Order: sequence, then C-alpha cells, then structure tokens
Amino acid sequence: MLVMAEQAKTKRWEMVATVDLNDPKKLPNFALDAQGYATAVDASSTKNVAAPVDVLRTAVGDNFATGGDISGKKVFASSKASARQIKVHDETGTKFGTRGTTRFSLAVTEYPDSYALKTTDGQALVVFSHTHTQRDAVAPGLEIIPGKDDRAWLGTTNSPYFTYTFTCSDAATVPTTPGKSTLIGSTCRRTDAHA
Repeated sequence: MLVMAEQAKTKRWEMVATVDLNDPKKLPNFALDAQGYATAVDASSTKNVAAPVDVLRTAVGDNFATGGDISGKKVFASSKASARQIKVHDETGTKFGTRGTTRFSLAVTEYPDSYALKTTDGQALVVFSHTHTQRDAVAPGLEIIPGKDDRAWLGTTNSPYFTYTFTCSDAATVPTTPGKSTLIGSTCRRTDAHA
C-alpha cells in the first residue's frame, strides 16, 4: 500500500509511506463522498478514532518490547501483523540464552505524520510510522561479532553490546467507538546501528 501526499511548498505529490499488507484482502473499502473522494480524518484525535496514533505507536512498541503484554494485546486484536511483531520479540529476545540479553524500546518517531481515511464499515484506516531500538548485550568477558548485514554500520569491531534502530511503517484499522484496532501491515527497516 502506498500513501501519496501533496507537499505544501512545491505543490507536488510525493510518496510518503509504504506498508506491506499481510493480507491485501484485509484492506477495507473507503467511504467516498458525492464527488468520489475518500474522506481524511485526524488520527491523533479521539473524536475521530478510538485509539489515536500515539496509542497505536505505543502498542506496536509494546509488541516488540514485551510481546504485547502491557498494551499491545489490549489495543490490537489478534492478526498476522501483530503476531509477526510478537514473534520477533519472542525469538530475538532469547537468542543469547543465558549469555546475554536483547531489549526492545520505542524511540522518538522520526516521521510523526499519520494518514487516515474513513472506511465504509465506520472505522478508519490509519497509516503511521514508528521507530524502535534493539539493544543486544552479552555477559562480561564476551563480545558480539558484527554479522555481514551489520558491517555497514558497525564495521568489523567486536563489542559487548550493540544498539540497532529500526524505522517502520504500520497500517491499522481503527474503530471510531471503543474497541480493539487491527494491525493489518507493518514494514521495518534497519536505519542505524552503533556500539
């Protein structure tokens, strides 16, 4: 799914977000006005959506940080996209066994804009970005060897810890009245790493 927005200064349209949908059939139908245009809504206001975009970001961050135990499973209904994030938490968090830890944390969102459209079922489709970090650390006396995918940022120097930053685009269907949202897509890319 691609989101295009008109830039205020140049009056040109640019792609501002892209999200891989787990199941394109889950993309809702948009409510159209008499001229055939979709209706944009403010995803940051509880007047328009039951879970504003900051709540959605926190819940996504919690999926990575705790497996959804604090807010992720309260905000989101079960879906493939949420399950994939929780799987990252479950599998990555135990990769060092007793020799180290992996901790995920929500970071300051580099691209705070969100985009939302009314849907025919009385909800809104919200597309937003979030940023999270992953900190890998091993026990004293041990070091992590950067893998081939990490060397662009880390070089070849070993370290007892590394912090990776991921910038992600997410899409969720959000009710306008109290109820759970559904994460229908999420795409993450590593954008930084350092010791």
